[in-house]
Formats: sequence, structure tokens, C-alpha cells
Amino acid sequence: MRKPMCIGVTGGIGSGKSIVCKIFNALDVLSYDADSRAKIILNTDEVLKEQIKDEFGPFAYDEDGKLNRGHISKMAFSMPEKLARLNQLVHPRVTADFVTWTDEHHSHHYLIKEAALMFETGSYKELDKVILVSAPQSLRIERVLARDPYRTEADLQKIMANQMSEEEKMKRADFVIVNDESELLIPQVLRLHDLFSNMEITG
Repeated sequence: MRKPMCIGVTGGIGSGKSIVCKIFNALDVLSYDADSRAKIILNTDEVLKEQIKDEFGPFAYDEDGKLNRGHISKMAFSMPEKLARLNQLVHPRVTADFVTWTDEHHSHHYLIKEAALMFETGSYKELDKVILVSAPQSLRIERVLARDPYRTEADLQKIMANQMSEEEKMKRADFVIVNDESELLIPQVLRLHDLFSNMEITG
């Protein structure tokens, strides 16, 4: 079975990954949101749920069996080893789910995978190319506080402290989309779409 090219879209919280993916969607390119899929898997994969409980304790899930995100986040972002362990548990499940999804859409020339921790988890190695959506940290914080009023700047600083630096991501990315409001997003995405649409699939 012919495999489509898989293009990663990553960037720090508030960088604009989802907006970039929506532009690709408008061009009839399908995207897989790894973070959203991970949330579903965390609530539906019984083996994974037991592993999470073993690692994060009985309060990892509520009485209805739903993930206690506040409890998990508090532990994960205050203890780096817990965050690393969470990624170790969830990443293989999301990878398997992504493989199934790409197989279901094998007729497409290329597909998009959106994930915040693409470089941190090593999942970029499974992809053909990676796009970094880049924006200054101050602007990203401003965007997230406007979008998520329940978060604080201290919360965001903790999250960002556990993400790879922008400089290191730029070194690893194949392409960079600048989303600092100095340059329009759509032309940048259109250029990459034209490039990917004309790339030869080697898989």
C-alpha cells in the first residue's frame, strides 16, 4: 500500500499551530491533532489508564473514570521525571493511533501531524518533514492568557520551561512559519503546500 508523506507541525504553546493546520485543512489537507487524540486515548485505553494510575496515584482519574487533568498537570509540571514518564506511557499509544489513521487515509499525497512536543518525544523521527510555527514567548503568553482565562502566567512559564527552546527547535525543523503578526500566515502555508504537493513520495 502506498504511503502518503507525513508532515509535522509543531511549536510552543500559543504559537499558532492549530491555525496553521486549519489553513492546510482549507486546502483539503487532512491533519491529525496528536494532543487531542492523546486526551481521547487517555480516557479510553484501559491498559494505559491503569499505567497512569500506577504512576500518578488513585486521583489520576475521577469517579466517572475520566482523567483528572488538574491532578496530572500539577504533578507533571512540578516534577520533570513525572512529565517524562507520562510522555513515555502516552507516546507509543499515540504513535500506533497515528499509524492507523495514516493507513486509513493512504490515498492522500500528504498528511499533517500536529503536536506540541514533537521534538521532545522524538516523534519527529517518524515524519518526512517538520514545520515549526514560531512566535516570541511574550506574544505566545499574551495569546494563551486571552484564550484560556483559567491559566496564569506562572502556569505558562512552567509549561514553557518543560518545552525545548525556540532556538533548538529551529535547528531541528525543516521549515519555519513565522507567526509574530509581522507576516501573513496564508502565503507562507500556500508556499509549503505547493512544495509538498509537488514532492515525490518515496515510501
